Amino acid sequence: MGRVDFTQMRCPIARAMAVLGERWAMLVLRECFYGTTRFDEFERNLGIAPNILSARLRDLTEHGLLERVPAGGARHEYRLTEKGRDVFPIFLTLKAWADRWVVGPEGSPVALEERATGLPVRSPPLLASSGAPLTLEDIRVLPGPGASRAIRARFEEEADHG
Repeated sequence: MGRVDFTQMRCPIARAMAVLGERWAMLVLRECFYGTTRFDEFERNLGIAPNILSARLRDLTEHGLLERVPAGGARHEYRLTEKGRDVFPIFLTLKAWADRWVVGPEGSPVALEERATGLPVRSPPLLASSGAPLTLEDIRVLPGPGASRAIRARFEEEADHG
């Protein structure tokens, strides 16, 4: 059985994973969030082979998360686009999860703090429209406007029995 092309799936999560699910993608974005812009900096900070890095930077640029901008001579910098900056809350949530569940006994190697206050940055909380905290059990899954017939049948049936 061949590889599934997630970019062709109706599910936006699958399509997002086609962009963000490649194992180096989030690490390249991490470096962008930490201020890295140049190829040699990415290569050094990630310990990644140049051919792999070139492919990841090209993919993230083609998907519109990064833009390649001239930086004098033959050099270029990679800068986050609005689409790329919108990944930051996802990164924060992933970092918080990793810091809680998979960090070593020595603790997280990187801390994020607000420049203005020096207080730790926290991942975005899941909140109800009232501002109260939400849990997974507080969520109902319904068919969205782009739902297929199968998705509508699945979630309408679950809503009727839930």
